[in-house]
Amino acid sequence: MDTEARGGTAVHGTVAPGYEPVRDAFVRNFTALGEHGGAVVVYRDGRRVVDLWGGTKDVDGGPDGAPWEQGTAQVVRSATKGVAAAALLLLHQRGLLDLDAPVAAYWPEFKAHGKERARVRDVLAHRVGVPALDRPLTPADAASPEVAAAAVAAQAPFWEPGTDHGYHAHTYGWLVGELVRRVTGRDIGAFVADEVARPLGLGLWLGLPDAEAGRVGRLGPLAPPAASGGALRTRPKPRVTAAYTDPASLTRRAFDVISPAPDENGAAYRAAVLPASNGVATADGLARLYAALIGPVDGGTRLLRPETLALARGEASAGGDRVLVVPTRFGLGYMLHGPAAPLLAPGSFGHPGRGGALGFADPEAGLAFGYVTNGMRKGVTADERAQGLVRAVRLSLAGTPQTRPSPN
Repeated sequence: MDTEARGGTAVHGTVAPGYEPVRDAFVRNFTALGEHGGAVVVYRDGRRVVDLWGGTKDVDGGPDGAPWEQGTAQVVRSATKGVAAAALLLLHQRGLLDLDAPVAAYWPEFKAHGKERARVRDVLAHRVGVPALDRPLTPADAASPEVAAAAVAAQAPFWEPGTDHGYHAHTYGWLVGELVRRVTGRDIGAFVADEVARPLGLGLWLGLPDAEAGRVGRLGPLAPPAASGGALRTRPKPRVTAAYTDPASLTRRAFDVISPAPDENGAAYRAAVLPASNGVATADGLARLYAALIGPVDGGTRLLRPETLALARGEASAGGDRVLVVPTRFGLGYMLHGPAAPLLAPGSFGHPGRGGALGFADPEAGLAFGYVTNGMRKGVTADERAQGLVRAVRLSLAGTPQTRPSPN
């Protein structure tokens, strides 16, 4: 299928019968919402039913820039967190990591400043109390797992660990990464490559290899939807805007842990292993990962056993988020469906990336979804382009009923 969107943007790929609404929504991203380049992939019961891509791979490349191809990848920002969570859950599933054990049982230095009761599950549920650092890290220090982990271990908590939750925008990655290193002796990027990405054939990396650099496009800002002919469905509340603009707020401090902000298009940044923010993935890489979390993909094996999957998507945090300043819901390592992060249905779990990307799965529907883009917009959890695609998936499922067993 090739579709010419208004303005000359070519959309390529395939959709299975019944999933035409997803194609229409993807085209609308270009015609009405200013999309420059992106891709969306959907799996149903372990088989790919949507595979679409279009536009150019560099947001600042202009209409004559290099075309987005089927294997084009992008930095997916916080959608990386769902990948990192899979690593910890696999270690738990293999009996190498106890989610109810104190973090300090594996990482003794972490118990400093009253954090000795913080549990591994608190890390995954954003309850460990260290979303920010008193002294931000330089990009070079942030890229050093040892330096970054030492800074997090030395940080006094902003609340008693385990008693409340707040989004750990950057520190989540160093917490999870250090636990993987302490348990396995391996860098989390190597663990994901060896245990997840390579066996499943994923276009997904924590620490981009030099050999893959040519397939990655450049990120850049897009105009707001209203300026490109679309419309914002919701506008941030004043208190949320104030939290993001006040340099002293916990919100800003959590997002500004790395200062100055690194160049996300730079080779050094992409090669670094920042498990909360700089994963690089294709749309298929994200969708295929989530498909493997909930069931076999293309007749192969699944990553998570039913009991581990139940942990991943069982509610572990809910209510007012001290960092995002809106009510959020988290399982163990994953955002759960709700007003702040709308997914497919109440049983869905996954993770957005600030500015656009989204990966999630819904076990009840047997569905997995991946969307990546090079056009970044303000917003953390509910980008209108991704949400339009999710609504289209929901519409497609309503028109393609299947008799399904209960998820397990």
